Amino acid sequence: MEIENSPFYLFDTHAEAERAIQWLRRAAFDVKKLSLIGMGYHTEEQSIGFYTTAGQIKAWGGVAVLWDGIWSLLLAPAVFYLPGIGLIAMAGPIVNELMAALEGEVRVDDASALSVALRQVGASKEQAGKYQTALKAGKFILMVHGNAEEMALARAVMATRTLWIA
Repeated sequence: MEIENSPFYLFDTHAEAERAIQWLRRAAFDVKKLSLIGMGYHTEEQSIGFYTTAGQIKAWGGVAVLWDGIWSLLLAPAVFYLPGIGLIAMAGPIVNELMAALEGEVRVDDASALSVALRQVGASKEQAGKYQTALKAGKFILMVHGNAEEMALARAVMATRTLWIA
């Protein structure tokens, strides 16, 4: 599928991002075409591994509480530790782009793997830097992928809400 002008939405809280996903879902948007990225949050106890089960992230050797409600809706949930950023949780088509960047399949100048992944799904170099900064500040990034008709539907749904497009 060709990604056309993917819009990026920033949210201050996990609850806001989850609400937006639910709005899109109720409008019959295919939520498997959404990507979500946010900082992983966990207790002070150190986890040494993560895995998914029944649509939720579980921790091995520690305790993790990561976006329980939305994991079952989105494609390919994953948790990564990225140097300079920290523990991030993500799901959706962006996961494949990050994996390709981490494995060195895609390189764009000296950009970080996350920056490369964001640029692969439509962010400019400047936007990718802005989104990385927003992640470090605890914000959540929702990306919509799809054809022109799907993008129009998503924009219409998001425009009816009190959200802002980054």
